[in-house]
Amino acid sequence: MEKQLNILSESLDQKIQVLRQIGELNEKQAKAFDGDEADLEAFDKAFDEKDALIDEMARLDDGFEALYDRLAETLKDNKAQYAAQIRQLQEQIAKVTELSVSIQAQEARNKKLVEEYFVKARRGIRQNRQSSKAAYDYYRNMSGAAYYSSSRIMDDKQ
Repeated sequence: MEKQLNILSESLDQKIQVLRQIGELNEKQAKAFDGDEADLEAFDKAFDEKDALIDEMARLDDGFEALYDRLAETLKDNKAQYAAQIRQLQEQIAKVTELSVSIQAQEARNKKLVEEYFVKARRGIRQNRQSSKAAYDYYRNMSGAAYYSSSRIMDDKQ
């Protein structure tokens, strides 16, 4: 039983480490959108690394749950005997929960940064399109093409 409790503790330590790495990658993603120009390559790289860590986290969760489910009855029946280990596991679970909440907050901030970036990008594209259209219309009007084509249409209808 001691060995299995140690495995649960090690699993939680690994989860904490993975969550910290995810938090660091979230910070890298936020920095990618810090300046005037976004570093989309850095953002994508961090995203890919986070994806691998999330897979690792899911694997750790599955292993932890499977082992805990097997030990749950024994732990309930022998709470006093394993009180110190249970308290340590509870502290580790609290740390995992704290890091998870922090990561969710980081993700929400990063999502907002990405949305703001794309709103600005769309606005810039729209302005460029309007400027190009205005320049084209001006060129067409100044070259007489608009006048010629409209009078030709009138001549063709008669």
